[in-house]
Amino acid sequence: MSLLFTLRRGLVSPVKCCYGKARNTPEEFFPSSRRTSIAFTIRPYSVKESTADTLRSRDDSQSIVIRSKTRSTQRKRKATYTSDNKFHLPAQDEWVAAFPTAGTTFSNRVFLRNLQSAALVADAFVPAGSKDKVIIEAFPGPGVLTRALMALPKERIRKIIVLEHLEPYLEFLKPLETADSRVHVLPLDGYSWNSYQKLEADGYLNDINTFPWDQSHPHLHFIAHLPTSVYGEQLIAQFLRLIPDGGWLFQYGRVPMSYVMHDWLWERVSASTESLNRCKLSVIAQAVSSFAQPLSPEALFPYDQHFWPSSVVPGHRVTPMTAVTMDPLKRQIIEKGMLDKWDYCLRKLFVLKSKKLERAIGHLAPGSTALLSYLTDPTLPTDHPARADVLKLIRKMETTDWAALVRAFDAWPFAPEDLLITESFSREGG
Repeated sequence: MSLLFTLRRGLVSPVKCCYGKARNTPEEFFPSSRRTSIAFTIRPYSVKESTADTLRSRDDSQSIVIRSKTRSTQRKRKATYTSDNKFHLPAQDEWVAAFPTAGTTFSNRVFLRNLQSAALVADAFVPAGSKDKVIIEAFPGPGVLTRALMALPKERIRKIIVLEHLEPYLEFLKPLETADSRVHVLPLDGYSWNSYQKLEADGYLNDINTFPWDQSHPHLHFIAHLPTSVYGEQLIAQFLRLIPDGGWLFQYGRVPMSYVMHDWLWERVSASTESLNRCKLSVIAQAVSSFAQPLSPEALFPYDQHFWPSSVVPGHRVTPMTAVTMDPLKRQIIEKGMLDKWDYCLRKLFVLKSKKLERAIGHLAPGSTALLSYLTDPTLPTDHPARADVLKLIRKMETTDWAALVRAFDAWPFAPEDLLITESFSREGG
């Protein structure tokens, strides 16, 4: 893959409230008069003491002994899970002991826990009629969905490449290699570009043929449980951005992607021009791909019946999850080499998303109101791709309106050359 992959702040940046409030520091972290009433005890020195006692007393007399008035509670010992055969997943009541949930590394890793619902998701992602699929699965957790994919009719899937770097999950994934020669478990992080480079370098994709862009790739398929943190949105945003120029897996053609994602991320991706959730991510997603929910959202509700960590885990906020499949568009609205200009225009104008384009366009650059003449050329029919409705609110602009605007910006001789993106696709701007 020659295209440099950088998970820059591209489509998203750390968020404000949509991901929950900033983590509260435990009360125990701060000293307070109530809890830190301290007794300072200095041991007296006696001339009757022996030399050894004297030295010990001197050392003690220079030390301060701090005692809390409250009785320290005995730390609870964490439950542990042991098993000689980790091909089989633990019983549901043992998941707390088997799979950590503390810290953002684990608490944001949501994955299917219900074998029946995993079977539904697997069949929806790789339906009947699929043949010789090569699945790259990222963030599988302990592999409930992986096992469901393995259980599909064998003619559907030729190979399953599993990317997981966390040891508690790897312990339950590694036995799958022994049970099924189609499965390859690699201790790699699905968020790292180096992981995908290693797939190529180690020959895991040598049997993948490149298909023309006018047809969907019949074999290669990417599947992932997206983390529920900002990194999950950054990841899908970056993958979408690689479609127009044929980077990453899209060098092989129009490779479909299937995700288990949180519902509010799906709302942002799929938001129409009538939705208040419409944002820069919505525009990019709809300019490069088609998408759908191949499984009814109700099939994965309520959350606790289908996903882990459960709502009873301390500190875990429940977010409804949904299954989504995305296919790159045959005709890309974002032309090759134009992504940076799309980024620039979206970033500059979405901060004024409640204003009409004719009023907001001047925010692009000094003198950019001149672009209105390009977009409203009376010599062109109203449905011409070079024209845009400048009376629309920014958040109500269709992808075709954005395409016309970016083309006009590209043709404008006074467009700024420095399109460095530092705050692109931040939630502050939508």
